[in-house]
Amino acid sequence: MAAAKKKVTKKKTAKRKTAKKAAPVKNVKAIRDAYTKSQVFAHISEDTGLARKDVAKVFESLSDIIEGHIKARGAGQFKLPGLLKIKVNKKPATKARKNVPNPFRPGEFMDVAAKPARKVVKVLPLKALKDMAS
Repeated sequence: MAAAKKKVTKKKTAKRKTAKKAAPVKNVKAIRDAYTKSQVFAHISEDTGLARKDVAKVFESLSDIIEGHIKARGAGQFKLPGLLKIKVNKKPATKARKNVPNPFRPGEFMDVAAKPARKVVKVLPLKALKDMAS
Protein backbone atom coordinates (compact mmCIF):
# COMPACT_ATOMS: atom_id res chain seq x y z
CA MET A 1 0.00 0.00 0.00
CA ALA A 2 1.17 3.49 -0.89
CA ALA A 3 1.65 6.09 1.79
CA ALA A 4 -1.07 8.71 1.91
CA LYS A 5 0.03 12.12 0.78
CA LYS A 6 -0.44 14.97 3.15
CA LYS A 7 -2.20 18.01 1.83
CA VAL A 8 0.06 21.00 1.77
CA THR A 9 -1.69 24.16 2.87
CA LYS A 10 -0.28 27.56 2.23
CA LYS A 11 0.05 29.86 5.14
CA LYS A 12 -2.18 32.83 4.82
CA THR A 13 -0.18 36.00 4.86
CA ALA A 14 -1.73 39.06 6.36
CA LYS A 15 -2.36 41.75 3.83
CA ARG A 16 -0.59 44.92 4.65
CA LYS A 17 -2.81 47.85 5.13
CA THR A 18 -1.70 50.81 3.13
CA ALA A 19 -1.57 53.99 5.08
CA LYS A 20 -4.29 56.42 4.18
CA LYS A 21 -3.05 59.62 2.73
CA ALA A 22 -3.57 62.44 5.16
CA ALA A 23 -5.42 65.50 3.99
CA PRO A 24 -3.05 68.23 2.88
CA VAL A 25 -2.18 70.51 5.76
CA LYS A 26 -3.62 73.98 5.34
CA ASN A 27 -1.29 76.83 6.09
CA VAL A 28 -3.48 78.86 8.45
CA LYS A 29 -2.14 82.24 9.45
CA ALA A 30 -2.46 83.53 13.00
CA ILE A 31 -5.09 86.25 13.39
CA ARG A 32 -4.02 89.01 15.77
CA ASP A 33 -7.35 90.71 16.49
CA ALA A 34 -10.51 88.75 17.25
CA TYR A 35 -13.08 88.80 14.44
CA THR A 36 -16.48 90.37 14.85
CA LYS A 37 -19.58 88.44 13.84
CA SER A 38 -19.73 90.09 10.41
CA GLN A 39 -16.00 89.50 9.83
CA VAL A 40 -16.47 85.79 10.61
CA PHE A 41 -19.36 85.58 8.14
CA ALA A 42 -17.36 87.45 5.47
CA HIS A 43 -14.29 85.23 5.94
CA ILE A 44 -16.32 82.01 5.70
CA SER A 45 -18.20 83.27 2.63
CA GLU A 46 -14.87 84.05 0.90
CA ASP A 47 -13.44 80.61 1.75
CA THR A 48 -16.48 78.60 0.71
CA GLY A 49 -17.87 80.70 -2.10
CA LEU A 50 -21.26 80.87 -0.41
CA ALA A 51 -23.20 84.10 -0.13
CA ARG A 52 -22.84 85.91 3.18
CA LYS A 53 -26.59 85.52 3.81
CA ASP A 54 -26.29 81.76 3.35
CA VAL A 55 -23.47 81.61 5.91
CA ALA A 56 -25.65 83.56 8.36
CA LYS A 57 -28.48 81.05 7.78
CA VAL A 58 -26.11 78.15 8.51
CA PHE A 59 -25.09 79.72 11.83
CA GLU A 60 -28.73 80.39 12.70
CA SER A 61 -29.60 76.76 11.93
CA LEU A 62 -26.66 75.53 14.03
CA SER A 63 -27.86 77.71 16.89
CA ASP A 64 -31.34 76.13 16.64
CA ILE A 65 -29.84 72.62 16.67
CA ILE A 66 -27.76 73.39 19.77
CA GLU A 67 -30.78 74.91 21.53
CA GLY A 68 -32.83 71.79 20.79
CA HIS A 69 -30.12 69.57 22.27
CA ILE A 70 -29.64 71.50 25.52
CA LYS A 71 -33.29 72.42 26.16
CA ALA A 72 -35.21 71.02 29.14
CA ARG A 73 -36.19 67.68 27.58
CA GLY A 74 -33.34 67.57 25.05
CA ALA A 75 -30.37 65.23 24.89
CA GLY A 76 -28.40 67.36 27.35
CA GLN A 77 -25.29 67.53 25.18
CA PHE A 78 -24.21 68.50 21.67
CA LYS A 79 -20.98 67.73 19.82
CA LEU A 80 -19.59 69.88 17.06
CA PRO A 81 -17.42 67.17 15.44
CA GLY A 82 -13.72 67.69 15.98
CA LEU A 83 -14.13 70.98 17.82
CA LEU A 84 -16.18 71.05 20.98
CA LYS A 85 -18.79 69.45 23.17
CA ILE A 86 -21.54 71.45 24.85
CA LYS A 87 -23.26 69.86 27.81
CA VAL A 88 -25.69 70.82 30.56
CA ASN A 89 -24.90 70.00 34.19
CA LYS A 90 -27.74 70.04 36.70
CA LYS A 91 -26.64 71.50 40.02
CA PRO A 92 -28.84 70.70 43.02
CA ALA A 93 -30.08 73.34 45.47
CA THR A 94 -27.94 74.07 48.52
CA LYS A 95 -29.16 75.00 51.98
CA ALA A 96 -28.11 78.13 53.84
CA ARG A 97 -25.28 77.56 56.35
CA LYS A 98 -24.21 79.69 59.31
CA ASN A 99 -20.84 80.02 61.04
CA VAL A 100 -18.79 78.43 58.28
CA PRO A 101 -15.01 79.03 58.55
CA ASN A 102 -13.93 81.74 56.10
CA PRO A 103 -11.29 80.23 53.76
CA PHE A 104 -9.82 83.66 53.01
CA ARG A 105 -9.51 84.89 56.60
CA PRO A 106 -8.59 82.12 59.02
CA GLY A 107 -10.23 82.45 62.41
CA GLU A 108 -13.30 84.28 61.08
CA PHE A 109 -16.69 82.79 60.39
CA MET A 110 -19.21 83.65 57.68
CA ASP A 111 -22.74 82.82 56.57
CA VAL A 112 -23.36 81.11 53.22
CA ALA A 113 -26.63 81.93 51.44
CA ALA A 114 -28.91 79.24 49.99
CA LYS A 115 -28.77 78.64 46.23
CA PRO A 116 -31.64 77.31 44.12
CA ALA A 117 -31.27 74.33 41.78
CA ARG A 118 -29.89 75.43 38.41
CA LYS A 119 -28.52 74.24 35.10
CA VAL A 120 -24.97 75.13 34.09
CA VAL A 121 -23.80 74.99 30.47
CA LYS A 122 -20.25 73.68 29.96
CA VAL A 123 -18.27 73.88 26.73
CA LEU A 124 -15.47 71.32 26.52
CA PRO A 125 -12.77 71.31 23.82
CA LEU A 126 -12.23 68.10 21.84
CA LYS A 127 -8.81 66.77 20.80
CA ALA A 128 -8.63 68.50 17.43
CA LEU A 129 -9.30 71.88 19.03
CA LYS A 130 -6.63 71.27 21.65
CA ASP A 131 -4.17 70.36 18.89
CA MET A 132 -4.95 73.64 17.07
CA ALA A 133 -3.84 75.63 20.09
CA SER A 134 -0.36 74.11 20.16
